[in-house]
Amino acid sequence: MSARHTGEFAEQTYQAAERFKANALLTDDSLFTPGVPIWTPNLLGELHTRFLDRPDVGDGNFWGKLQQQLTDSPAELDDSPAEVFQLMGEVLYVHYLILAGVKRETKQSNIERVLSWSPEPAAPMPQELTAGLRSGFINLGHAFMNLPFLVGTLIETVEQWKELNLVEQLQLINSPLEFKDFLFGVRFRSRLLENRQNSGDAERHVLLHILFPDYFESILADEKNKIAAAANFAPYIAQPTEDVDLKIQQIRQGLEAELGVNGFSFYDPPVVERWRGGGPPPPPPPEPPHPPDLQPLAAKTYLPVGFLREIEQLLTEKRQVIFQGPPGTGKTFVARELARVLAGGDADNRVTLVQFHPSYAYEDFVQGFRPKPSAGGQVSFYLRNGPLLRAAERAEQDPEAKHYLIIDEINRGNLAAVFGELYFLLEYRGEKMKLQYSPDEDFSLPKNLFIIGTMNTADRSIALVDLALRRRFYFVEFRPDKKPIKGVLSKWLQENAPQVAWVDGVVKRANELLSDSDAALGPSYFMQDDLTEDKVALIWKHSVLPYIEERLYGNDDVRTNFDLAKLRNPNAPAQTDGTPD
Repeated sequence: MSARHTGEFAEQTYQAAERFKANALLTDDSLFTPGVPIWTPNLLGELHTRFLDRPDVGDGNFWGKLQQQLTDSPAELDDSPAEVFQLMGEVLYVHYLILAGVKRETKQSNIERVLSWSPEPAAPMPQELTAGLRSGFINLGHAFMNLPFLVGTLIETVEQWKELNLVEQLQLINSPLEFKDFLFGVRFRSRLLENRQNSGDAERHVLLHILFPDYFESILADEKNKIAAAANFAPYIAQPTEDVDLKIQQIRQGLEAELGVNGFSFYDPPVVERWRGGGPPPPPPPEPPHPPDLQPLAAKTYLPVGFLREIEQLLTEKRQVIFQGPPGTGKTFVARELARVLAGGDADNRVTLVQFHPSYAYEDFVQGFRPKPSAGGQVSFYLRNGPLLRAAERAEQDPEAKHYLIIDEINRGNLAAVFGELYFLLEYRGEKMKLQYSPDEDFSLPKNLFIIGTMNTADRSIALVDLALRRRFYFVEFRPDKKPIKGVLSKWLQENAPQVAWVDGVVKRANELLSDSDAALGPSYFMQDDLTEDKVALIWKHSVLPYIEERLYGNDDVRTNFDLAKLRNPNAPAQTDGTPD
């Protein structure tokens, strides 16, 4: 089973893409002059400053503006080194690998034009690479000729790729779906692209194909074609999945068996007519609802789309999950924001938040009698529904929508007492029971009411969560030393407070000293607006240190071992109050 093109010169394009992966992505090597570092973070940063952050420089067409951007230096920059011109030429080369409908001679001429601007003679493009320009995979006419945004997408993507360490890069290169999460998780930072998050989606979809031609299809001007194919070929999807690329893989396997071929294009007749609706497709099932767009939430939380989509799948299957991890890992924030996205339109009425505490009771959560003053000083009682029943009632009245109940700090309550007969209803949705304060009425948990709990693993009451409850929930780990929470702080600091990027190393060293993943420091302590060194010191002194002292109660060396200055610079003398001078 293969999604590779087999037309003339296609293999040379795939070989060139492999060279891009091995040279540019996994090392800083050049495509045109192997052995010379060209795809380096510094040169990508120089290109970012000149091209992406100066989008309005110059008059005329793209090439005239580009020449001025690369050759005319603003006051804060020196003249462009020759390597910047070569890097821009190689970026254009990768772009042209993707683009069909443009002659090889035109592509080559444009690349050589950029190289000719270099202050030093540029090496010619190797002959073996020119053949890769003959093919291309997609032609979107004038829309695809929007060069600044498409080329800018490629530059920003590789620039942020270089921020990963080699272990992380190898993990993504060896996992196509994780690479896709990275690719579509890139948040543009430049002036050129800051308001055009989706401007390079076509570029990214085809980039997936040329980097992983045996995994991703090239039927992808955007994702609409994949979704259309998946809908029209739904009977071939044997294993249900939310990922459209995994659906397409199953469809390809089924069609290859049906057609008796090993390899075909989704644009081959009669296949294309079947998914575009021009021929006699198999009886289609009802079209599934379009999954909610989780990309904005991924950008907001610095978490992969795949991780958020996995939580959505867990909720769909069991209808209740618990996020567990130390404080400061974003459990409650992610629970609230994810619930609002999944609930859709009227989220204010579809999402309910309640927080458990030791004195919280069944009467508070489910239903109980409450006193009500009446005339003459007499006190009467009325039956009041708690947040669970109120959320269930709203879900029943709005059966086509998804409703969410978020239980924060779920393990701090006496769960057996608070939930009561709900233990049964959590497992058997749709079954009916009589509640203890309403013996004459049947009650069931609506199937469109989903529950998200959060559990602080640093809280000693976690031991009180019994197996009966654990069996009824899926559990999702939020741990600072494991992905996807690992790396969140580093990404946030680089984007929002690069002047204190050292905080990430301090937190890692503190967690190594704590040596307890259930109590490790999470990133949320420092993900605050206007973060400065002084603010970091205040957070450390008045929030982090008290927490560590409570965790290591009786240890007289806490303030010495966890001194901020010492953790920032292990060779620096410790400060007595845990903060730097």
